[in-house]
Amino acid sequence: MAPRLQLEKAAWRWAETVRPEEVSQEHIETAYRIWLEPCIRGVCRRNCKGNPNCLVGIGEHIWLGEIDENSFHNIDDPNCERRKKNSFVGLTNLGATCYVNTFLQVWFLNLELRQALYLCPSTCSDYMMGDGIQEEKDYEPQTICEHLQYLFALLQNSNRRYIDPSGFVKALGLDTGQQQDAQEFSKLFMSLLEDTLSKQKNPDVRNIVQQQFCGEYAYVTVCNQCGRESKLLSKFYELELNIQGHKQLTDCISEFLKEEKLEGDNRYFCENCQSKQNATRKIRLLSLPCTLNLQLMRFVFDRQTGHKKKLNTYIGFSEILDMEPYVEHKGGSYVYELSAVLIHRGVSAYSGHYIAHVKDPQSGEWYKFNDEDIEKMEGKKLQLGIEEDLAEPSKSQTRKPKCGKGTHCSRNAYMLVYRLQTQEKPNTTVQVPAFLQELVDRDNSKFEEWCIEMAEMRKQSVDKGKAKHEEVKELYQRLPAGAEPYEFVSLEWLQKWLDESTPTKPIDNHACLCSHDKLHPDKISIMKRISEYAADIFYSRYGGGPRLTVKALCKECVVERCRVLRLKSQLNEDYKTVNNLLKATVKGNDGFWVGKSSLRSWRQLALEQLDEQDGDVDQSNGKMNGNTLSKDESKEERKEEEEELNFNEDILCPHGELCISENERRLVSKEAWSKLQQYFPKAPEFPSYRECCSQCKILEREGEENEALHKMIANEQKTSLPNLFQDKNRPCLSNWPEETDVLYIVSQFFVEEWRKFVRKPTRCSPVSSVGNSALLCPHGGLMFTFASMTKEDSKLIALIWPSEWQMIQKLFVVDHVIKIIRTEVGDVNPSETQYISEPKLCPECREGLLCQQQRDLREYTQATIYVHKVVDNKKVMKDSAPELNVSSSETEEDKEEAKPDGEKDPDFNQIMHAFSVAPFDQNLSIDGKILSDDCATLGTLGVIPESVILLKADEPIADYAAMDDVMQVCMPEEGFKGTGLLGH
Repeated sequence: MAPRLQLEKAAWRWAETVRPEEVSQEHIETAYRIWLEPCIRGVCRRNCKGNPNCLVGIGEHIWLGEIDENSFHNIDDPNCERRKKNSFVGLTNLGATCYVNTFLQVWFLNLELRQALYLCPSTCSDYMMGDGIQEEKDYEPQTICEHLQYLFALLQNSNRRYIDPSGFVKALGLDTGQQQDAQEFSKLFMSLLEDTLSKQKNPDVRNIVQQQFCGEYAYVTVCNQCGRESKLLSKFYELELNIQGHKQLTDCISEFLKEEKLEGDNRYFCENCQSKQNATRKIRLLSLPCTLNLQLMRFVFDRQTGHKKKLNTYIGFSEILDMEPYVEHKGGSYVYELSAVLIHRGVSAYSGHYIAHVKDPQSGEWYKFNDEDIEKMEGKKLQLGIEEDLAEPSKSQTRKPKCGKGTHCSRNAYMLVYRLQTQEKPNTTVQVPAFLQELVDRDNSKFEEWCIEMAEMRKQSVDKGKAKHEEVKELYQRLPAGAEPYEFVSLEWLQKWLDESTPTKPIDNHACLCSHDKLHPDKISIMKRISEYAADIFYSRYGGGPRLTVKALCKECVVERCRVLRLKSQLNEDYKTVNNLLKATVKGNDGFWVGKSSLRSWRQLALEQLDEQDGDVDQSNGKMNGNTLSKDESKEERKEEEEELNFNEDILCPHGELCISENERRLVSKEAWSKLQQYFPKAPEFPSYRECCSQCKILEREGEENEALHKMIANEQKTSLPNLFQDKNRPCLSNWPEETDVLYIVSQFFVEEWRKFVRKPTRCSPVSSVGNSALLCPHGGLMFTFASMTKEDSKLIALIWPSEWQMIQKLFVVDHVIKIIRTEVGDVNPSETQYISEPKLCPECREGLLCQQQRDLREYTQATIYVHKVVDNKKVMKDSAPELNVSSSETEEDKEEAKPDGEKDPDFNQIMHAFSVAPFDQNLSIDGKILSDDCATLGTLGVIPESVILLKADEPIADYAAMDDVMQVCMPEEGFKGTGLLGH
């Protein structure tokens, strides 16, 4: 027996020998378990809920002893948000803007570009007032240049560990939740910046983009016949290098410049020869910029699918790059050193994460920029490290090649930035303009104010925690009552008082009161007995009530419980006595009728009745902490209780008299009935001489007559329509019988209902009407075509022979006659047969019916959808493959109301868990149709219940040649459409 039940039994053991009128104060205190010894810390491991004197394990352990001050608050140290000494400032990732952050850091560390932007005139004069900045107005940059100026100034002199670039991102109109092509962003933004700066008067500002990033090459075409050379000059801001089939950066550059033969259909029209000739074409580098951007084309376009894929091949590159072998004019300074490596982590072109490794031009040290986090590399060396680990490993992974000193290998680098080597030291005095510095100082002041505010909040939390610590240490030692005056407080309140995470509320003891407004004996297991001293302090500090002193021990409840326990003890003996009495045969008219069901369960009914008299604990005052039953719930429970039959009510007829069925009752002796009546004094009493209900006898006779009539009708109809009943020799529209040109139609529902009646005439009502109106529209037209009645609608109709129809007209009420007539077309040798329906088809209502059927298929709230994963163009159904319980659509009313359990929207993360395929790598299709619209409902996509959706997973590929074996990512190719990058 569980300890709690043992305590319950021990607390009421005395009640078996004490009469209710003999209950004393000692008995009452025993029932409330005042006699139990308090538990000792260290001996008792957890709280004894059956012991009101056990005050161990209620949450006191976190307060006793020394406590770390940091446990009193959940506020991080504001200094953790402060910029570290000799470090850079990070940028907040606004959702999927890591690609923007990487380029901002690279451009910021281009000192020449930063200096030129600082020289760009600002339009913030309206923001200035006198010699300073308006205090009550926040600065809002108006142009892209002003946004960059402000961002660069904050990156240079902010005290924050990271800053928010949302103003810059919003000005460009970028979607913060959508990952974009970083290379395309770089091109478009450089073009926008160049166009914006072209209007500046200062040439150092106007030409900065071209000076830093612009080079020139020529497309040179040479005719093989006459040797004529044609040149087409072009500027470039980055070189786009194909990495397919290459392992080294130099190989990629060589392929970019390699000679191409123009032959066959691709021959070149030579103006000198005035005809198409074989020729060669190549690119010649004419000039190189100070900052050489090399775009590694990892994101390739698949023409078959119209989507991008990522190539995860390793490319080796050195820290020093000599470009002299690749330029046309030799003798210049063409030695470059690596200054930045931009990394994309992830296997898909539409997801992943962007970071940047950038070299500080002033100190020569390498830093890793990862949004808010910035890490300094050791030893002034570039360390790619874990950035080369794929987020999702593939079976086709190749080993990383060995790299020599000064060289690196990367499978995730998508852009390399090289700076021209110069003997001159970089300018270390890039000064922030005064108006920008004033804005930065103001932001720094706000940050310092925030730090002070957070520190003060931490201090207040610590002070409050220390005060609570002292209170608990003082009061917990005085909680045990001992022999002094005591009170009862709920265990739940004491636990909340000791819980540091929640504020302490007033004491509420109403939930543990009995119907006499005293402490209910059955609630003692959730109460604790504490000293009056501690109770006085609790009520003075936290308030509440009512206070439960020794006077709150309810004698009425204890006496009633004592009475019930004595009756329960007597019940066992009476149960044996009644069983023995039932074995005796009842003679004469001395017996009483008792329901057999009541006799089988009378002991249980008596126990339940005694428990009800003892008092329903849950309904006395609701649950603890005010969670009482609602009015609707209590009404439903009372209704269910009223519907349950009481003792001997199982032999009552609907008219309140003795039922006519003797199989449901038996005679018991007068002695047995007397014993039962002690427990059920209100039970209906039926002596053996009582007559059965006269009304029920009349109804019984009428029922027997109706059954006989139904049998006669069913037999007559079955004899008249034998083939229709047995479903034999039925006509078929697709194989029209030769012996007749007319077939009649009734609804299949009528036929099925009629067959049910004929089979079981005593249990079913006769069918009186054919009910053909269900097959017609409101205009009286037929709802089915001849073709549909031979296929999908054949289950809704039944074909009737003319002879059967004549019999149906005699036996049933025919509301509408529906028939199909076969006619021959043509005067001589007719070759075409036509089928005409009477009444004719209603085209409008037929079309409406078809539309409604389609809507019914696509509008559902609960259905099963199967998902099959396709591997190597074969369907694979895993054991863990999900059957998605989904809904196809959601009306406006459904959106406003919370859906109950079982009617939630589909959670397609089930696919991710079952097949280990992330949502952005899932390619879903049904019947060859790609499911690419994330905003559409399942119904509009044509997904109906029991459909099978095919899943193909996007896999990382090592080379472009392997793309045919990998499924494609189905993503809308929106790019930067609608953003400010295309506005210029």
